[in-house]
Amino acid sequence: MEKGKQEKRVLKMKKGLKILITILIVTILISHFYIPRIITEIKNPLTYRELDDIKLPNEFMVNNFVSFDDFQLEYFIKYSKTNSAKGTIILLHGIRSKKEHFIELSTYLASKGYNAVALDLRAHGNSEGKHCTFGVKEKKDIANLIDDLKSKGFDKIGVWGQSLGGAVALQATEYDKRIQFAIVESTFTDLKTVVADYTGFHLGIKNQFINEYLVYRAGKIAGFNPEVASPYKACENISVPTLIVHGNDDKRIDIQYGRANYKGLKSHNKQFIEVDKATHLNVWEKGGKEYFNKVLEFIQTNL
Repeated sequence: MEKGKQEKRVLKMKKGLKILITILIVTILISHFYIPRIITEIKNPLTYRELDDIKLPNEFMVNNFVSFDDFQLEYFIKYSKTNSAKGTIILLHGIRSKKEHFIELSTYLASKGYNAVALDLRAHGNSEGKHCTFGVKEKKDIANLIDDLKSKGFDKIGVWGQSLGGAVALQATEYDKRIQFAIVESTFTDLKTVVADYTGFHLGIKNQFINEYLVYRAGKIAGFNPEVASPYKACENISVPTLIVHGNDDKRIDIQYGRANYKGLKSHNKQFIEVDKATHLNVWEKGGKEYFNKVLEFIQTNL
């Protein structure tokens, strides 16, 4: 009888071990093949949320151009309301957003005498592509966009980006010397750091090895080197006027990263605006009219 009980215990232990090994294998497979896709694959079924369909007003002109790697990318132009435009500002949205986010801002800029150009970043909105590369490929997209704008007669070009768009703006400004100024809101210093912060914030994963592995795999899947996705490194080679903006209540991307980017800028013509009580998503709301007046003054001074 004792022997029978012992055999049952052994069988139970073997069964438990098989379950544990199965769970471990499934976890490894998910971590290797699927979780990294969530980082770069914008329209991943697990995380993708269809944004509201916003119809552009008739005065917004929709255009397309071809990226360096043959994706069709879409943007709109809101022409200056003055007879002679003072310059052109490329607007770059955050992750999982789209160009329509900038309808109101574009109207404001047009009323102040600037052409506003809002781009659907690759894999976002109506632009083609599957993966976001956090500026590595997007900076080349911006160069192609500027080629297209130059062919249409646009000049005096600056960039204004939010979050992911801010990271793209900094890397594009380093990459393409035709960009005359940059406005950068609420962005990060490098991809590894922001992924570690986000996985810690959303998933509770704070293990450095796991986070670095996820970033490595994300780069492999999306076809880019994550080490290159570094707005902070780009800052070391940016000498044009640059405005860095960050909310001091940002829980997603800490203000320390904005300060680090500001400090790292090569440019002697640089400004930092700390928006009091602003989180990651409400800098404009908290900054209000006073904030937009400061940004407008920066643009007018540097164009």
